[in-house]
Amino acid sequence: MSLLRRPRWWAVLLTVAGVLLFLRLGEWQLHRADEKEALLRRYAAAAQQPVREFAAVAATPPADAFPRVHLRGEYLPGREYLLDNPKHDQRGGVEVYAPFRPQGKDELLLVDLGFLPGNGTDQAPQLPPLPNGAVELSGFYQPPPGVGFEMGGDALAQQQAWPKTTIYLDLGQVAQDLRATVYPRVLALETEPASIYVREHTPDFSAMPPARHRAYAFQWFTFAVVAVVMFLFLHRKRKAKQGDLR
Repeated sequence: MSLLRRPRWWAVLLTVAGVLLFLRLGEWQLHRADEKEALLRRYAAAAQQPVREFAAVAATPPADAFPRVHLRGEYLPGREYLLDNPKHDQRGGVEVYAPFRPQGKDELLLVDLGFLPGNGTDQAPQLPPLPNGAVELSGFYQPPPGVGFEMGGDALAQQQAWPKTTIYLDLGQVAQDLRATVYPRVLALETEPASIYVREHTPDFSAMPPARHRAYAFQWFTFAVVAVVMFLFLHRKRKAKQGDLR
């Protein structure tokens, strides 16, 4: 004897669709947690790797690593880019990028000089001068910060004065702005105690750490279980009362 009433087709369809959706969202949250943990492991491993020559990885960097590199060349003076609203935004300030021409190359490399804290006003912080002439750099050859949702078109092309400010960093737009070919990654300089810049290049997942993704996954899986339980509860057979047996 069945304990359930025969459900309507649309009730079955809605329940199945809801359960599948909740399961898919839960799996996506678990996938994002795994991605972020793998990224943090790659950053941690990069700091332990030996320094390589930039030319060996410049055009075709490894997809799953952020190599430490060394190179020599010259900065392009007066062409800095200020990334507003970076990961240090709670302290005010900007992440500063400067184009750099490696020795013997025509392509330009965008160098992440680091985070420059705010000065307590709405004005951009005063940038220290870049070194003149040939210099040697070492750092991590890593992907640029994510572009995110672009609003208002190419902000760099709309500005005439330097340094130029942007809320996202698109290397394609930087290349158009500089009228030059730009390498596919940026060089994040290693920490220097004497530098005015704050250099913290590990991804900041404080707003959504891997553990929070897993917590959200648990919630979605719980919704899937609740949907099944509600379906069974609403379609259970009720015992007939004595007054109904006439």
